[in-house]
Amino acid sequence: MKLLRWGPKGQEKPGLLDTEGRIRDLSGVVDDIAGAELAPEGLARLAAIDPATLPLAPEGARIGPCVGRVPKFLAIGLNYADHAAEAGMPLPKEPVLFMKATSCIAGPNDDVPMPRGSTKLDWEVELGVVIGTRASYVTREDALAHVAGYCTINDISERSFQLERGGTWDKGKGCDGFGPIGPWLVTKDEVPNPQDLRLTLTVDGVVRQNGTTRTMIFDVAEIVSHVSQFMTLEPGDVITTGTPPGVGMGAKPDPIFLKVGETMRVAVEGLGEQVQTVVAPR
Repeated sequence: MKLLRWGPKGQEKPGLLDTEGRIRDLSGVVDDIAGAELAPEGLARLAAIDPATLPLAPEGARIGPCVGRVPKFLAIGLNYADHAAEAGMPLPKEPVLFMKATSCIAGPNDDVPMPRGSTKLDWEVELGVVIGTRASYVTREDALAHVAGYCTINDISERSFQLERGGTWDKGKGCDGFGPIGPWLVTKDEVPNPQDLRLTLTVDGVVRQNGTTRTMIFDVAEIVSHVSQFMTLEPGDVITTGTPPGVGMGAKPDPIFLKVGETMRVAVEGLGEQVQTVVAPR
């Protein structure tokens, strides 16, 4: 099942994708794709609905972030060995955890505003994990039972803010528009092995990233278990799990960063594609 949210920013309605790729309106059934609706019972109720009985969304409707009311937006850094190498950083001994501001969450095809003062705007295609049930001190073996599903994420980063402005990475990770999520939340029954998915990203048609979750240092189960040792994961929490090599910062012989007017196409196998254009600072 592919769940989504559609409509103007801040007014998104819940929906699902039917077998013909059309958006069906779920607003008469649930108020949002969020919270308790992401638990197994909630997802089972939605899966039992015949999509043909639901009204169609207007053609051309904007697709919003696939999860609403996200409590926490968590991220794992340096989770692919070849990406750590291109960044010139040692392999982590345990998952590197940081936070992205929930205010950076955007629709998958929304424009990305260049932050004021930005000089090193970068891209990162990533597998996103959406939590379905509360998880605290869970074992690796039980971790995936707490996952509702998966989505495509672009962990957009401003490298000068992230690495040259003091403090933690958060300054360069949480600017407005830096967290496109979706287009859909694909329930885990349709993703039998999250460790065998292709991730790709192009900039103006040029392939910049082409990797696979097979080369993750820490897999999804390990990540969920690890994070739950430090904080309780709640339904609707989103974890973005790291990026394969090919980011602009690591380009040789010289780094390559995004410019106003350039367009990214971002995809994770089976989870849908995003398209974002960089626009001038507000």
